[in-house]
Amino acid sequence: MKVSFPYMGTPIGYKKLLTLLGHQIIDPPKPTQRTIDLGAKYSPEFACFPMKVLLGTYIEAIEMGADTLVSSGGHGPCRAGFYGEVQEKILRSLGYQAEVIIFDSFKQDFWGFVKKVKKIKGKSSWRDVWHALKLSYRTLKILDSLEKQIQTVRAYEVNKGQSNMTWERIEKMLDQALTEEELTRAAKAGQQMIDAIEIYQVPEKQKVRIGIVGEIYVVMESSVNMRVEQKLGDLGCEVRRAHYLSEWVDYNLIPHRFSKPHELEIIRKGEKYIELCIGGHARENMGYVVDYKEQGFDGIVHLMPFGCLPELISQSILPKMAKELDIPILTLSLDEQTGRANNLTRLEAFVDLIRAKKNSTKFKHVS
Repeated sequence: MKVSFPYMGTPIGYKKLLTLLGHQIIDPPKPTQRTIDLGAKYSPEFACFPMKVLLGTYIEAIEMGADTLVSSGGHGPCRAGFYGEVQEKILRSLGYQAEVIIFDSFKQDFWGFVKKVKKIKGKSSWRDVWHALKLSYRTLKILDSLEKQIQTVRAYEVNKGQSNMTWERIEKMLDQALTEEELTRAAKAGQQMIDAIEIYQVPEKQKVRIGIVGEIYVVMESSVNMRVEQKLGDLGCEVRRAHYLSEWVDYNLIPHRFSKPHELEIIRKGEKYIELCIGGHARENMGYVVDYKEQGFDGIVHLMPFGCLPELISQSILPKMAKELDIPILTLSLDEQTGRANNLTRLEAFVDLIRAKKNSTKFKHVS
């Protein structure tokens, strides 16, 4: 099979797993304006932004030769649970014959999940599958650990842009590591590269820490969120996201008695504000706002695709949380019509207000 997959933050996890299972990989291009335009052109107008970008990505991958598309699904009332079926029908209507394989949580349909695994497994032995899964999972863990360090160092780097270049080199090294030994060497080299970044020493009271919450795709994919992490880093802010791929795997794909995911505690913290599962990551986002406040973060940026139902509900609750927790929260709505200059100006103003807040006592939600 000639296999492709979504580009969300990094394609390394999917790519390594499918490469080790013997498939020919069609690297999905990082989303561009053409990707967005293609997806918006052929998607229903009311569809949320991630579905449009993913559809555009799939069309570009098929144009590059892919005959199979592999992705994860959604759960709960969120429309993301229907993306795969809708996208496959749209692709068929456009004359594309690629097969779309969507992996939902095994907790929803265990035997359906196993059937899809067998299809992806191909001629590989179950031992090879286990090795591929283990190596891919370890790669994601290393990626997320190193990226969190980059998200801190970027705020204080002496030579602007060095963290971004270092991260690109780290991703390339980890992408090329196809054995345990190669992965260990790549992880060690990546850590050394981060340690070598020259940084300014900033007093603790002057540091600004920002948490990013919202729908998982727009939070993780820099090409559709105006590179908000890099922008905040350039403004001198440490950043943490609510979503990292290895943590998503811990919660959704590994039995909790083995993984003990942090997300269970996060959901508990958010239940005060959203008691029921309304789809997407709405409850988790509420919990992360509480968690970031408890960790001493200075502000929250909430990223939501325009028309995303769970995030619309989150947006309506965030002003109350900002007041109760005394933490500034900025909501940015994203779609194919988003004005980049306008939102970046708002982000700069938000950071300025956070710095001013360090000497004040109250702050209101910014929408």
